[in-house]
Parts: sequence; C-alpha cells; structure tokens
Amino acid sequence: MPFLTVLYAYLFYGAALVFVSGLTYKIVQYTLTPAPLKIPTTPAPTTRGGVVLRMTREVVLFESLFRGNKWTWMFGWLFHFGLFLVTLRHLRYFLNPVPAFIEFIQPFGVYAGFAMIVGLVGLWSRRFLVDRVRYISSRSDHLMLGLLLLLGVSGLVIHFLFHTDIVAVKTFIIGLYHFDFNPLPGDPVLLLHLALLAGLMIIFPYSKLLHAPGLFFSPTRNQVDNPRERRHLAAWASRLERS
Repeated sequence: MPFLTVLYAYLFYGAALVFVSGLTYKIVQYTLTPAPLKIPTTPAPTTRGGVVLRMTREVVLFESLFRGNKWTWMFGWLFHFGLFLVTLRHLRYFLNPVPAFIEFIQPFGVYAGFAMIVGLVGLWSRRFLVDRVRYISSRSDHLMLGLLLLLGVSGLVIHFLFHTDIVAVKTFIIGLYHFDFNPLPGDPVLLLHLALLAGLMIIFPYSKLLHAPGLFFSPTRNQVDNPRERRHLAAWASRLERS
C-alpha cells in the first residue's frame, strides 16, 4: 500500500477526530455558559419567532455587518456565500449516489470559488489598509486568512490547470468510511489541498473560525427583548435564590 495513501488516511482520521470532539466540546461549553443579564442588541424582537427571524437574517444576510460597514459586509458575504456553495459542491466526493441537487450546483460551485477568493482578498487587505483593523490584527488572523486563501486557490488550480483523477479521490474518501485504504493520486497540488483541508479541520474548533456556531449562542442576538414582561433569571442564580 502506498505510503502517501496511509499517511493521508490517518491524517484525515485524526483531523476528523479533533474537529468533531473539539466542536462538540465548545458547543457544550457554550450551552452551559450562563447568561445572567438580558442584553439583546436593540432594536430587538419581543417574541421567540422574531428572534428566529432575526437570527435567519443574521446568518443569511449578515444584517448587523451590513449596518456597520458596507465594504466589510460585501467581502464577508462574498467569502461566506462562496464557501457555502463550494462546500456543497464537494459533497459529491462524500456521497454515493450523489443527490440531484448536488449535481445541479456543480458549475455554480466552481465559480463560487472565485467569489470566495475575492472575498478573502478583500478581508485580508483591510487588515493591512485600515489602521484600526491593522492594530488589532494578530498573527493568527493572518494565518487563518492565508490558510483559507491558499485552500481556495489550490482548489481552483486543480480544477483549471493541474487536473487530477477525481474518481480515484472519491474512491479514497469513500473507502475511509469502511477503513478500506484505496490509492490516493500523488499530484503535488492535490496533496497540498488535502493537507490544508486537514489543517483547517484541526484548528477550526480552537480558532476565531468558531464564530460560525458561536453566533447562535450570542445573548445579544438570541434573547427576546421582554425584560418587563418576564424576569430573566439564570439557572445558577435561581438555585442561589432558593438556597
């Protein structure tokens, strides 16, 4: 069995383990973190249905970012929407048979890669060109953006310039489900792309990229604005009152 096949198989097993366990741990931690104050950002919805609508607008349209800075919103939305379509497109490597919807979006997913890169370049540029953003930017911020940009560029290079055997790639990935190691093509750009993906999975639960699930646990967004109608009392505070 080729050494690279075994190496990348165990690399993805390890990356998947770190990703799932780390993400689960952080979500449990977010769930158990008390929110002792009623602090929804106003104007805030006064019903639970309004909160759901607000969160939907925030996730899909980046409503608060649009109000804050139009340029950041444009580049951020391009990146996230492009990443969303690219991720959906890549599901064809993990599913067999491939659903008709995933087949339909294949050409859109390719060009969404360009939107993703344009968004990343814009977001990274502001960390150099905007003084206040450059001041608060850390090395990890640049690392995350560089990793995502290199991942997107390498994917487009594989698609347009250095083609690889995608059937063999899918066979390798599907085989991992059953611990059946099928040969992985040894194309350098493909190996780089897969290594970057594994690296992204490993660092995701412990980086600022965790804002993706963290958004749903933000009390400024997920709370109903009803402090007069209903007293907000955290579980730990309730226990203290009873004692």
